[in-house]
Amino acid sequence: MGDCPFIYRAGVWKPRTSPATFQGAGLPALSWLQRVKRELSIPVATEVATVEQVQAAVQAQIDYLWIGARTCTNPIAVQQLADALQGCKGIQGIFIKNPMHEDAALWLGNIQRLEATHMPVIPIHRGCNHRPCWEMAYTLHQQRPDLPLMIDASHLCGQREGIAAILDTAQTLHYSGAMLEVHTCPEQALSDAQQQVTPAQAAALVAKGDEATGKALRREGDEEELLWLRAMIDETDDALWEMISHRMDICRQIGEYKRHHHMQVLQPQRFEQILERRIKWSQHIGLSPDAVTTMMKTLHTESVRVQS
Repeated sequence: MGDCPFIYRAGVWKPRTSPATFQGAGLPALSWLQRVKRELSIPVATEVATVEQVQAAVQAQIDYLWIGARTCTNPIAVQQLADALQGCKGIQGIFIKNPMHEDAALWLGNIQRLEATHMPVIPIHRGCNHRPCWEMAYTLHQQRPDLPLMIDASHLCGQREGIAAILDTAQTLHYSGAMLEVHTCPEQALSDAQQQVTPAQAAALVAKGDEATGKALRREGDEEELLWLRAMIDETDDALWEMISHRMDICRQIGEYKRHHHMQVLQPQRFEQILERRIKWSQHIGLSPDAVTTMMKTLHTESVRVQS
């Protein structure tokens, strides 16, 4: 990642879920990006979601544009942006994030729409609802290994504490670069404060990435596939344990209900019904009845404990 050029990214317009949240400073902020470009001599980027925004950004000589996840959910909107970019001069590249939902085919289709502009297109993996969705990114990588793949670690995590681990995984999988949200005082940020880092923290993350890049040996073929598969299984395990934790939360509520109504915690008949249903279900998903029985008994033992 350290070999990629540094780009100053700032959202002039921010397509937000709620209209009550900060929507960006709008057109006046384009002059702020122009000042950054002029005084620091670095390329600048901003998000666009409408044809009018494309036109304004091009007129302001913004170097890179990016299309956000909400816009990417609508292929008609992406096509309109691609049409507006036809023949535009000065744009060095277009970043495109994955859609809000896990849909590799839509992501690939949107990339193809933008490639018709004959501008460089760089996919940005930002996950879905703060889940990595490594399988979606791997599908893209398999079908388009020619494209540099970047990771939006800030949005993917949703919390600054998880950014370093995500960058480590991206480094292992040979991503070409990363997006980071940086604020001099993150707690005062007008949007996504919890996922922003300070300039000092960002510098430390970049330095760590540069060091890892210098030491890493590039993995090819089957070994690279194994690394992707391990990332997928780690994500699956995270989701599994979160669901188990949620199950135990419900069990605690059941325990409170039983205490209030003077019911026994242990109800063997109820467990036998659940176990029978799960053993039948296991036949349809390729799990052995013995494995399902062992797991259900373990879950039941813990469920009884948290209800007591």
